[in-house]
Amino acid sequence: MQPDALKGGFLDLPIQSATAFRSLLQAMAQPGTIHQLAGAAPPPSISVAAGVVLLTLCDPETPLFVGVSVDTPDLRSWISFHTGAPFSAAGEAVIAIGSWQDFTPLSAFPVGSAEFPDRSTTLITELVSLAREGSNACRLTGPGIQNFSTLCLPDPALMQVNTAHFPLGLDFILTSSSAVAALPRSTRIEVI
Repeated sequence: MQPDALKGGFLDLPIQSATAFRSLLQAMAQPGTIHQLAGAAPPPSISVAAGVVLLTLCDPETPLFVGVSVDTPDLRSWISFHTGAPFSAAGEAVIAIGSWQDFTPLSAFPVGSAEFPDRSTTLITELVSLAREGSNACRLTGPGIQNFSTLCLPDPALMQVNTAHFPLGLDFILTSSSAVAALPRSTRIEVI
């Protein structure tokens, strides 16, 4: 284990994990809204927001896929010490972390089944920035969104294909720096 793996977790675990979980729930319940996360200091291959999401969602029962763009010995040690999550291949992952390129093809990840649509992967997607306007800006509609919301997505066409499989499909948690937004599979996407 790397010596720095012992650092960077929640200092006040009950309070910080509850606060982070509430922020993630709000992001999932209101797709396209951007929230701020704090409390983690993960290795430099991932953002603060991604680190907080890992600390909040992962445990020893959560198989985790780590994409090559963020995969380092320091990150694996940090994840192992703070969450105990077992590392897995894409096909067994409950949670995955990486850049968008690490997740293509999306078909490598479980999308659930008719009997168990919840048995799919949540992809923590590291982006350069989270923005409402700019390249790949999309109009989001669906559950949890009053009228519409806008958000720039890494690959709108591929995300639209994912949404077409609802109630099956992948859920996305988009992270950049300390910012997080979510895109559940139920969200409809229209390129602006």
